[in-house]
Formats: sequence, C-alpha cells, structure tokens
Amino acid sequence: MYLIKTVETYRCADSNEAEALIRDSKNSSTYTLLRYSSEDKCIKVKGEIEDEWKRVTLTKVFTEEKDPDRQVTVDYGED
Repeated sequence: MYLIKTVETYRCADSNEAEALIRDSKNSSTYTLLRYSSEDKCIKVKGEIEDEWKRVTLTKVFTEEKDPDRQVTVDYGED
C-alpha cells in the first residue's frame, strides 16, 4: 500500500505564519508540493470582525501513482 497524495488544511494566525508554512512545505524533501492556496477568513458579529485568520491548503504528493517508488508514513500526532 502506498500513500500517493494528501490535501491538508491549516488555520494560521496571520500572514507571516501562513507564508512560513508554505515556504517550509516548498522546501520539504519528504514530498512535492503540488499546489497551495491561502485565504483570509474571519468571524463577524453584528457587522464587526470578531476573529481573523488565514486558511492554508496544501496538496502534497509523496510518490507517483503509476510507478510508486517509496512508502511513506504520515504522523499527525500533536507537536
């Protein structure tokens, strides 16, 4: 069994944290970052912004589906 690809969605506190996450993902030797996106999110109460954050979505490819060359185990444990 081979893990081919994952799509992960993160909540980042601000643009700096989101940019760091994307930069680190681009430089990973464990996977190839196929695509990423970042969008501003907020919660409004009575027209006023109560909470703001950045949603970052990363699509990671670990090996090719047609010709897998390695097995990968992903650990989503707490840091």
